Amino acid sequence: MAKLSRRKFLASAAGAAALTQTLGHYSTSAQRSPGVYIGYRDTPEITTAKIGFIPVTSCCPLIIAKAKGFFAKYGMPDVEVAKQPSWAVMRDKLMLGSENGGLDGGHLLFPMAYLMATGEITYGRKVPMYILARLNLNGQGVSVSNAYKDLKLGVNSSPLKSIFAQKAKSGKNLLCAIPYRRVTGDFFMRWWLADGGIDPERDVSLIVVPPPQMVANMRAGSMEAFCVVDPWHQRLIKEGIGYSTVTSGELWNNHPEKALAVRADWVDKYPKAAKALLAAVLEAQMWCDRADNKEEMFQIVSQRQWIGMNTDLIRDRILGKFDYGNGRVIENSPHAIKFWRESASYPYKSHDLWFLIEDMRWGYRSPEFETKPLIEAVNREDLWREAAKLIGQEKAIPPSTSRGVEKFFNGLKFDPENPQAYLISTNL
Repeated sequence: MAKLSRRKFLASAAGAAALTQTLGHYSTSAQRSPGVYIGYRDTPEITTAKIGFIPVTSCCPLIIAKAKGFFAKYGMPDVEVAKQPSWAVMRDKLMLGSENGGLDGGHLLFPMAYLMATGEITYGRKVPMYILARLNLNGQGVSVSNAYKDLKLGVNSSPLKSIFAQKAKSGKNLLCAIPYRRVTGDFFMRWWLADGGIDPERDVSLIVVPPPQMVANMRAGSMEAFCVVDPWHQRLIKEGIGYSTVTSGELWNNHPEKALAVRADWVDKYPKAAKALLAAVLEAQMWCDRADNKEEMFQIVSQRQWIGMNTDLIRDRILGKFDYGNGRVIENSPHAIKFWRESASYPYKSHDLWFLIEDMRWGYRSPEFETKPLIEAVNREDLWREAAKLIGQEKAIPPSTSRGVEKFFNGLKFDPENPQAYLISTNL
C-alpha cells in the first residue's frame, strides 16, 4: 500500500492552507435553502447550453438527451452536445464558459469538478463547479499489452512484479496510462498495481493519455497497461493488441464514475434552465437503462458525431457480457455500466468524500484538509432531488446523502462516518 511521501505531504499541506482560505467563497452558495427551487414551473430563462462530452460509453445519457429530444421536452431545444478530444481540453473549455467560446458544463470525471473549484488543475484560478448528477456507475477497467498474455492476469497483478523489475534494470521506461491525474482511473490503476506489490510511484511511470488515443499508443508498443472507460478495451481486444485484466466494478462494485458538472455561475444565473437541463438528463438516464431501448441506443451513440465506433464494440459490455480477450468470458456480469438503476444517478456526498480521502492517501492533499465545506459547495444533490420530483421520480430519491460503507476488492472498507480509519488502513 502507498504511503504519504514527505515531499508530497509538504506540497499538499502548503496548498491546503491557501485552499481553506478560499472556501468562504463557496460556503455562501452552498448554504442556500435546499428547497429554493421549489415552485419554479415556468419556462427556462434560456433555451440553450453548451455541454461537452468525451467519446466513451459513460456519455450515453447526454447523447440520448439530445438525440431523443429530452432537452427539447423540458424547454431547451437548443442545447448543444459537443464532442471533445481530451479531458484537458474539456477542462480548458469549462474554464472559458460558453460566452467565451467554451462550455457551460460537461460529462466529467467527477473529481475534476472539485479540482477545478479549488484551482488545483486550472492554473491557480478557481472555477466554481456544481455536480448536478452522476452519469453512471462502473464502466472502467485495466488492460495490458499482449506481451503479458501468457500470464493470464486478472485481479492479481503480482505476476508482473518481477518482470517489471527486470525490464526496469535493462533501462526500459514502463508506462501505464491513465485518462487524467487524481481521478478514478488514476486511483484504480494504482489500486491494481499496488495490491500486487508494484509501487505506482517508483516501479512504473503513470502517464496521461486521452481515451481515444489509448489503443493507438498500445499498438505502437509504448505502453504496458492502461486504465480507461469502455469501449476502448473492446477495441484493443478486437485489434488483437492486448487483453483486459479486470473491470473497475471488480475493484469496487457500483463505484461512482462520470458526472454532469456545470459551471456554478451558469446554474446561479439560469436556475430554471439548470433544473430543466438536469431533468432531461435524468430522464435520458432512465431511458438508457431500459432493456428495450438498448439496441436503439447502440445505433444512436455509434454514429460518427457521437462515439463514432461500430455497435459491436459498444454493445456487449453495456449488456454485461465481458470478453476479456484471454479466453475468459463472463455473461450477465453484475459489474456492467449502470446509468439509472441502483441509484446510479444520485450524487452521493459520501462518494465525493471518498475522493478527497483517496486524494490524501496518495499524497495529493493534506490529511488536515477540511472536506465538508468543499463538498457542500460543489455537490448539488438538492437540485437532483428537485429535478427528480419534476419528472415524477420522488421514489428514486435516497433517504440519505450517504450510500453507507463501501467495500473494495482488497478487503479495505470506506466508512463515510469514519473516513480517517480508511486513510490509516491504506498506510499500514
